[in-house]
Amino acid sequence: MADTPGQRRFKAFAVVLLSLVVAVTLYPFVNVLAQSFSDATSIAAGKVNLVPRGFNVDTYRVVMSDRDFWVGYRNTVFYTVVATAISMVLTTCFAYATSKRHLKGRKAFILFAVFTMFFNGGIIPNYVLITSLGMRNTVWAVVLPSAISVFNVLVMKTFFEAMPEELEEAASIDGLNTYGILLRIVLPLSKAVLATMLLFYAVSHWNSWFQAFLYLDDKDMFPVTIYLRNMIAGVSSTASSGAEASDIGMISANIQSVTMVLIVLPIVCIYPFIQKYFVSGVMLGSVKQ
Repeated sequence: MADTPGQRRFKAFAVVLLSLVVAVTLYPFVNVLAQSFSDATSIAAGKVNLVPRGFNVDTYRVVMSDRDFWVGYRNTVFYTVVATAISMVLTTCFAYATSKRHLKGRKAFILFAVFTMFFNGGIIPNYVLITSLGMRNTVWAVVLPSAISVFNVLVMKTFFEAMPEELEEAASIDGLNTYGILLRIVLPLSKAVLATMLLFYAVSHWNSWFQAFLYLDDKDMFPVTIYLRNMIAGVSSTASSGAEASDIGMISANIQSVTMVLIVLPIVCIYPFIQKYFVSGVMLGSVKQ
């Protein structure tokens, strides 16, 4: 059946509107990428928009020869893997348990979790707590304070609540206990929401810098986001890499762009492989059926 004139106009309007939204969204990323391949003179003159001017890769050479950058990159990968694994285990267990209506104290657990979304102790009490627990200058100070996102718990809980109870009842009759049902029945059917939560946590932990900035003193434990923070703050550690002073001056205008590109690159490469789960996972976990 052919579209009516009104439907064609609406589709044309939707295409134009979404194209504008995509253009506005992509512009900052393309601009940063163009600056990373441009020379300092062109950037300072404001000539760089979407296309590199005065193409050069000297900045990449200097940044990638900096030991601090690669140490931070290694730390970030380690922190992200450990923190994401902990977050997924805790979030899945909490969400699955609170999705069961027969759980005693279920409402109290949910209210307690939601309460923490709006109220927390603040920076100073958290700092005192982490210090008193002896976790300063350890990996646990980075990965544990943000181990659970209540928003992610609620999304996953809603997803579990929408699953047919008959599946678990049948598995229980076949002799599976609670852990067996979770591992062999529930989780294999929850790939969409698990992939979504995995992406949420991985991106969050990859981009995190404040906790490391607050609780870590050892430079060899800093994540790469602290390296980028120092670039933005003007406290570049490039000078410690043994680069020539002239090189440092030459790349000072676009070193931030290069660092941002190198930091975001892994996420950009991984996202297409789990994008198909992303939308379906959020929708299934956000709308109660």
